[in-house]
Amino acid sequence: MLYKNLFSCQDKVAIITGGTGLIGREIVKGLYEFGALVYIADINKKGIKEVIKNTTIKYVYLDISSENSIKEAITNIMLDRGRIDILVNCAYPRANDINLKFEQVTFNLWKRNVQNHLGGYFLVCQKVAEHMKQQRGGIIINLASIYGVVAPDFSIYDGTDMTMPVAYSAIKAGIIAFTKYIATYYAKYNIRANTISPGGIFNNQPPSFVEKYSNKTPIKRMGYPKEVVGAVIYLASDASSYVTGQNLMVDGGWTTW
Repeated sequence: MLYKNLFSCQDKVAIITGGTGLIGREIVKGLYEFGALVYIADINKKGIKEVIKNTTIKYVYLDISSENSIKEAITNIMLDRGRIDILVNCAYPRANDINLKFEQVTFNLWKRNVQNHLGGYFLVCQKVAEHMKQQRGGIIINLASIYGVVAPDFSIYDGTDMTMPVAYSAIKAGIIAFTKYIATYYAKYNIRANTISPGGIFNNQPPSFVEKYSNKTPIKRMGYPKEVVGAVIYLASDASSYVTGQNLMVDGGWTTW
């Protein structure tokens, strides 16, 4: 047996929601390089030419907060390829709570965030999983976060305009629990579902934040988008054929202490 072939995604049809984002675009590139037939599923085309240049990667409009948009995108992919083998939910519907403290968040804003983000992952997984069920197999990978596992350390935000929005933590914890649910629900159809929880990813944050964050991480730095890709390839391939319902931490050791 050639173990290097275990990581192949050759000719598997892969959808990446949020595929134009900071992490999403690297996942798109990684799956493509490992042989997958990749679809970027996003509301935004910004920067897409750079990602798909000289490749067979395709773009499909998909708004995870709209059930009709999800159905239309999936229908188009099914008409084009006839199957869906890999789903990676990496979309992050941003709201106006990004810099709001807990006491400033209105209930309507809370509900909108939970509905669009956690609700969007629910909708996409539900619609795609039914196709995977018919074909008797598939892989679902949902992007969560360290803050779905441990509480934020608010001291790292001191001196900046940043904070960790309350809904984000609740949503990411919900995504982890939801993924465990679908892992057991669809297991008999040979569908595996797992989450990946990245730690802080460097994106030109204020230097004081980067320093404080790095000092709390055993390897003393923030992560980079490309460092999430290996976990995706592992979970999307036969290398993880006996792994389902798990939450893989990619956090430089942040959650170990």
